[in-house]
Amino acid sequence: MKSPESEPRGERRTFLRMAAATGGLALVGCATTGAARAGHPTPAGQGDGEAEVTPGEDLMQEHGALERILLIYDEGVRRIEAGQALDLTVLAGAAGIVRRFVEDYHERLEEQLVFPRLQAAHRETALVATLLQQHQRGRQLTDEIARRSGAGASAELAQTLRSFVRMYRPHAAREDTVLFPAFRDIVGRSAYRELGEQFEDKEHELFGEHGFENNVAEIARLEAALDIGDLARFTAP
Repeated sequence: MKSPESEPRGERRTFLRMAAATGGLALVGCATTGAARAGHPTPAGQGDGEAEVTPGEDLMQEHGALERILLIYDEGVRRIEAGQALDLTVLAGAAGIVRRFVEDYHERLEEQLVFPRLQAAHRETALVATLLQQHQRGRQLTDEIARRSGAGASAELAQTLRSFVRMYRPHAAREDTVLFPAFRDIVGRSAYRELGEQFEDKEHELFGEHGFENNVAEIARLEAALDIGDLARFTAP
C-alpha cells in the first residue's frame, strides 16, 4: 500500500480530507479542487465545503522537505568534524534540490504571491523584510555549499552548512506559525482557492505532474546514501 507521501498531490489532498472526516482533524479548508481535477470523486456524504489542503499547508509540506535536507546538512557537518567518510556528491545533490525546489520554486511563490499581499495589507511587514533578506542570504550560502562541495571536505564547508541550517530552521518555523496564518487571514476563501490552483500549476510547469513527490523521493535517496533514511534511528533511547 502506498504511503500518502508517494501519492500524487491530488491524492494527498484526498487522503488528508478523508482523515479530517474520520478523525476529526480540523483543517483550514476551501472547496475541493485538486482531487476533482485529478479524477478522484468526492467521498460519499461530504459536501462542497469539505476540508482540503490549502496553499498554506502546501507551503508547510514543502518546509517538511526542506527540513529533511537540513538533516542531510547536519549529517554532513557531523561527518566532516568527526573526520568520517563523506560522499560530497550527496551534499552537492542536496544543494541542487535547495536551488531548484526551495529557492527557485517555493521561495519565488512566497515572494510573488504571499509577501506582496501581506505588505499591501500592512501585516507582518517587519517579518516579511527579514524573510526576504534571508532568502537572499540563503541563495548565497547555497552557491557556497555547491562550490565547496566540489573542493573537498573542509572546516569552511561545515561552517557554511551550519550557517544555512541555523538560519532556515527558525525561518521556516516563523513562516509556519506567524506568516502563513496572517496570510490566510487577509485572503478571502475564493482567492485562497485560486492561489492553491496557481501553486499547483506552477509546480506542474516546473517539475511535472508529480513534482513534489519526485523531489521527496530524491531527498530520500540522498538520506539513504548517508544511512539516515530510517526514521526509527532517530528515536530517543
